[in-house]
Amino acid sequence: MPRFDVTIAGELNLDLILYGLPEQLPPERELIADRMMLTLGSSSAIVAHNLAALGSRVGFQSRIGDDPLGQIALERLQQGTVDVSKVRRVSGAITTGLTVILHHATWRNILTYAGTIAELSWEDLDLDYLASSRHFHLSSYYLQRSLCPRMGELFRYLKKMGLTISLDTNDDPDDRWGGKLLEDLQHVDVFLPNEREACKIARTDDLEAAIGKLSQLVPLVVVKLGKEGALAQRGKERFTSPGRKVEAVDTVGAGDSFDAGFLYQFVRGADIQTCLASGNLAGALSTTRPGGTEAFRYAAYRNKFLRDQTH
Repeated sequence: MPRFDVTIAGELNLDLILYGLPEQLPPERELIADRMMLTLGSSSAIVAHNLAALGSRVGFQSRIGDDPLGQIALERLQQGTVDVSKVRRVSGAITTGLTVILHHATWRNILTYAGTIAELSWEDLDLDYLASSRHFHLSSYYLQRSLCPRMGELFRYLKKMGLTISLDTNDDPDDRWGGKLLEDLQHVDVFLPNEREACKIARTDDLEAAIGKLSQLVPLVVVKLGKEGALAQRGKERFTSPGRKVEAVDTVGAGDSFDAGFLYQFVRGADIQTCLASGNLAGALSTTRPGGTEAFRYAAYRNKFLRDQTH
């Protein structure tokens, strides 16, 4: 019996979210936000936290600085019952990363200091720990700059050890969408882009063409469509699932929460339709509170939402 249901290697940092700022940000002005939230950020950590909240056994590897922000982020994951025994704390000039999100009515600015996010490397990984699982997930492919050169090697090793693998690239800050991604995707079982990412990676403006190209590389392509829900392509089979109607407060982390919901059912052997519905439910839950994990942190709130939405 594997120790974990899912292991994750990736970034660990906090999100500072500012609300109520003007749409235009003129220079040399002091602009006042009307609310703020300091919460667990980073796609990898959000997936790990929310998977554990749903009931999966999750092991997490990362590299953080020896600083207060890193400690707070680590404690948030621990409180969420994620195993963090293999997270490395490293002293030095490079500190734990931080993302500042300027939240507007229908869009947002995302400003990231990479810090230790980009420092996680092959040498930081405990391969036996990662392999003591049924499934491995990786987020933020383009932020893992030190790990990327050996990503294919990591995927091949974990496949050899019998794990299935999922990948969510998230955004490419350089907007190039190149590198070894297409090569590395050939080792992935479940690919979880949103519509924009799928089109960027496939270098087309047509979603259907993008799905056609990506499904030749990956057995299961799952595309997140925001309020419209999600679709999945497995060979020539198409599956769709509508989005949940909720009063959305904040969409930060909704896509990562979808990943958590989808993978929670996937590792349990559920059918694709069930996995999609679970992903949409988790993504909707995420939007009901600020940040990517706040709606999952408190069991009473989380469980009431899940009960109300499934009855």
